[in-house]
Amino acid sequence: MVLSQRQREELNKAVADYLSANGYLNSLDAFQKETEMPGEIDKKYAGLLEKKWTSVIRLQKKVMDLESKLVEAEKEVNAGAPTRGNRSPTEWIPRPPERYELKGHRSPITKVLFHPLYSLLVSASEDATIKVWDFETGDYERSLKGHTDSVQDIAFDHTGKLLASCSADMSIKLWDFNGYDCIRTMHGHDHNVSSVTFMPSGDHIVTSSRDKTIKMWEISTGYCVKTFCGHREWVRMVRVCADGSLLASCSNDQTVRVWVAATAECKAELREHEHVVECIAWAPDGSHSSINEALGNTLKKGTRSGPFLLSGSRDKTIKMWDVGTGLCLFTLVGHDNWVRGLVFHPGGKFILSASDDKTIRTWDIKNKRNQKTLNAHQHFVTSLDMHKTAPYVISGSVDQSVKLVLMFGSAMK
Repeated sequence: MVLSQRQREELNKAVADYLSANGYLNSLDAFQKETEMPGEIDKKYAGLLEKKWTSVIRLQKKVMDLESKLVEAEKEVNAGAPTRGNRSPTEWIPRPPERYELKGHRSPITKVLFHPLYSLLVSASEDATIKVWDFETGDYERSLKGHTDSVQDIAFDHTGKLLASCSADMSIKLWDFNGYDCIRTMHGHDHNVSSVTFMPSGDHIVTSSRDKTIKMWEISTGYCVKTFCGHREWVRMVRVCADGSLLASCSNDQTVRVWVAATAECKAELREHEHVVECIAWAPDGSHSSINEALGNTLKKGTRSGPFLLSGSRDKTIKMWDVGTGLCLFTLVGHDNWVRGLVFHPGGKFILSASDDKTIRTWDIKNKRNQKTLNAHQHFVTSLDMHKTAPYVISGSVDQSVKLVLMFGSAMK
């Protein structure tokens, strides 16, 4: 490629700025004489050479990544496997090996979470810290420190500007995620705070605790405005449905409870698990048709409208519930140990689960079967999350690592 006269002049000025900025004045003088360059260098060329150089390095890395993906795709085609061309994003599922393994925590990972807007993920750990990572590059960004015991759960509000965390130190903290400052600490639970989530409106958070209660907190004041009582043991997790009208919680008492958010009334008590219920997830609207297909309700008059709720337990099973009727619709069996995390695929056709059997499993809802098993970690898998728009899944483990896995049929940006 031959440079034009203008491009050559701009390159010379950028080189001259680099020599000047780094104190290579003799070389600068000789260079300006040889190139017949005027004495003053325009400020717009400040740092330009270094910026261009780092851009080239990044582009080279992306090219290498794409070449690697191309080789994998060619292998798939030759083996007769499905390719991106005949699989829609709604059918992409996790594929080995992991894209990145992120290390830095000094104790087991308790929770992993994607930021709703930025290319960031957040991990919480028993080492009392929260770490922020760039999931596109695999780079560590920073740590949020303030808790004095294991951080049990983390949650973003819908804007991604606020991060809530809860801890075994019995406190809940609210972080300004733009400045990474702790802006409020809330006290009120009498034991380990195991779960935290935002109300969809963004003006309240809800927490659950080993003290057997669920509490709702006003963000603007930090006051506890409501307490939900009914569980007989440690409340492991609490989650809010999409419209904010209902809360669901699960407990060591082997039950799942559904609460009316406005009144704190217990609407339903769901009993079929035979051990501690570790995790729950509300089914998004996009999954309702698959759930009804699983039930054989193909006629419109026979369909169930939900809301539907998923629960995972130490009894190694995953159960789908119709909250309206309180019935268990079906049970997914396949994990060889405790089920610790659940997430619905944005496409609505699959469920992903994490387990102490060290795997992440993908479940085909319509056929109620384990479609793919990913041997994810060297130790128990404690948490997972799936990006809502990008083809990534993350998992955290007792092995102190966070892993980022690409979806089947997808490619890096």
